[in-house]
Amino acid sequence: MLIITGGTGRLGSLIVDKLLERVPADRVGVSVRDVAGAAALAERGVRVRAGDFTDPASLDHAFEGAEQVLVVSPSIRGDGAVAATRAAIDAAARAGASRVLYTSHQASSADSLFAAQHQHAAAEAYLAERAGRFTALRHGFYASTFEIYVPTALETGEFRLPEDGPVSWTAHGDLAEADAIAMTRPGAFDGITPALAAPEALDLVDVARIVGEITGRTLKRIVVDDEEWKATAVAGGLPAPAAEFALGMFRAARRGEFAVTDPALETVLGRPATSARSVLEAMLR
Repeated sequence: MLIITGGTGRLGSLIVDKLLERVPADRVGVSVRDVAGAAALAERGVRVRAGDFTDPASLDHAFEGAEQVLVVSPSIRGDGAVAATRAAIDAAARAGASRVLYTSHQASSADSLFAAQHQHAAAEAYLAERAGRFTALRHGFYASTFEIYVPTALETGEFRLPEDGPVSWTAHGDLAEADAIAMTRPGAFDGITPALAAPEALDLVDVARIVGEITGRTLKRIVVDDEEWKATAVAGGLPAPAAEFALGMFRAARRGEFAVTDPALETVLGRPATSARSVLEAMLR
């Protein structure tokens, strides 16, 4: 059985959809915190079981009979994320899975300026140590991040944000398809993958231009000092740790951490990757 954690989340649900295009539903299982929220999957024939990364016994039940387990990185920050991911990897090993996959990131590194990458690097190291056969799927930076900043820019006419750098913005749908292929196509990916990223790296000047072309509005890119932006964000209600976390993304971007592109994603998909423009057009309809 092919098990996906977080099967009702934004990425996990797309992975399940792509898997169901490739294998019978009785080969697919999801581990979710809220079983009731996965009722639609159960109706499609997917095995639904409760599983919580903080409750190893629940994972043993959720992963029972696993051939492969895809651990979708949890939306937890700091040491809690590392512990949660380790618990899932350990449970997959106890279940006898022949392979464990993990949704990592293209900029995974212990010295990244973006704290989330430290968690991915720790997860990759633990996979290599504990999982036997494994695949760390190094996802490109999610283009869904546009949803955080574009609406405000359209309201104000400005992308008023810290200095950034080029990012190979990558669509969730493309990554979900690549993940499903990794689970179902022998030899597609083993070990740590190349960057599974779109082939075009754009900074916020580029994004402002594209949004302007789509909407017919002129948007200015205003670079704000890091601490000024953080203070404004906190004054607006964002918790200070969350503001610092977000600021790390901009610092890493301007160091070039997210500018990496690679043909691996388009090669495994067998088609062009979804462009940032297409993501923005769908978002702004």
